[in-house]
Amino acid sequence: MNHSEKAKDFFGRDFGCGQSVLSAFSEDFGLDTTTALKLATGFGSGMGRMGDVCGALTGGFMVLGLKYGKINPDGSKYTPATEIIYTKVAELARRFRERNESMDCRDLTGLDLNKFEARVYAREHNIFSGRCSQYVQDVIEILEELLADPVPIEE
Repeated sequence: MNHSEKAKDFFGRDFGCGQSVLSAFSEDFGLDTTTALKLATGFGSGMGRMGDVCGALTGGFMVLGLKYGKINPDGSKYTPATEIIYTKVAELARRFRERNESMDCRDLTGLDLNKFEARVYAREHNIFSGRCSQYVQDVIEILEELLADPVPIEE
């Protein structure tokens, strides 16, 4: 399966948007699926249902960290690896916002998912399976472009 199919499979099995994105790429970078699913659990519905940054995006940020993240402390806060990942994260967010006009869950869903009634409404009106599944796919598509871009990495 490709990344898009993997993410769709995870999302279809009721994993969150962040879990679906991170898990679709995790094994490419040596992170087992179970750990990826656990790690991304709290980022759904705009980070713990707070309605902030879309969980699919935060999953994408974690994927970028798996590829470009800084691993060697060198006494400097801003290394080439730091600059690369910050640039990639900002580009993912920019492209997502360009496609969807926002990157915040509450704006994207039109709901305050911290409220039980809103979550019931979202399920009954296919907000998750409709809108949110598209946000997952958007992040996957953008990630594949960003990950394919050759960037020299200095750790």
